[in-house]
Amino acid sequence: MKRKSLNVFLKGAGMGAADAVPGVSGGTIAFITGIYEELIDTIKQFGPGALVVLYRDGWRALFQHLNLAFLIPLLAGVAISLVSVAHLALWLMEAHPLLLDGFFFGLVAASALVVGQAGQRWRVWYIIPLLIGLLLARMLPSLMPLILMIGNESLVVVLAGAIAISAMLLPGVSGSFLLLTMGLYGTIMGAIRSFDISIIMLFGIGCVIGLALFSRLLSWLLKRHHGFTLQLLLGFIVGSLPVLWPWRELLRYQIGPDGQMIPLAYHYLLPDDYAMLTGTSAQVIGVVGLMVVGALLVVLLNRRAGTKTTTHSTDTAQR
Repeated sequence: MKRKSLNVFLKGAGMGAADAVPGVSGGTIAFITGIYEELIDTIKQFGPGALVVLYRDGWRALFQHLNLAFLIPLLAGVAISLVSVAHLALWLMEAHPLLLDGFFFGLVAASALVVGQAGQRWRVWYIIPLLIGLLLARMLPSLMPLILMIGNESLVVVLAGAIAISAMLLPGVSGSFLLLTMGLYGTIMGAIRSFDISIIMLFGIGCVIGLALFSRLLSWLLKRHHGFTLQLLLGFIVGSLPVLWPWRELLRYQIGPDGQMIPLAYHYLLPDDYAMLTGTSAQVIGVVGLMVVGALLVVLLNRRAGTKTTTHSTDTAQR
């Protein structure tokens, strides 16, 4: 039991580390480590039904109903990793952006292969959800700045929490990157680092709302339309890859409410073109090496989790 809890804790730490970096999704880590569907089904258990179980069968039954033996070490890993990686991620983004992007590009690209191989035999009509996922992944960042037009700062933070946590549940869609496009990444990460209770509570309320609604939708899709949903998730992952391409030029941006630069469009370059444009080294060997390391890490994690990660079922999802 202790070994299983430690294993879940480490997977949670991986999810937290991924979510701290714009462009990477904790849902991707959950998928390649084989806990994705269990996570979705566990979150879905939180609702009025849990109160019925508590009233009827007591605390022990509630503990099992909510799958807390899985959820507590997972959330502990996410929380500890988020707080600790918040400092490291911001430093790496400033000091070694190419190397960081290279590592996560390899990780996410290999994750797309994992998702693509996880479902049933591919069908021609699967191209529809695949294209929908690709389109949404490309459109979402450009739509995020519209959230700021609401005006009410507290409501904006709540909505940001709901959107970011929903993105965390989607492999390939980075909650951190969506926060960045909203101009709120620095605000939220700064609040986590400085333990700003007011912002953390508002963001947390949004996270609870997002989890309650989106987990139910995802669980229903995975149970009723499993192949369709996997192709949709694959589209999200592939659509997110350009965001992590190391050698790129920022073409359009806007300034957020706190003076942050919100990226809107990039021009993607080859290493030589990047070096010529910026006058700095493209760090090709280091970037490509870390791409390979990221891809190998996914392969090892997926083998450890089992070749059919998405067919994992959980007893706690049963009524």
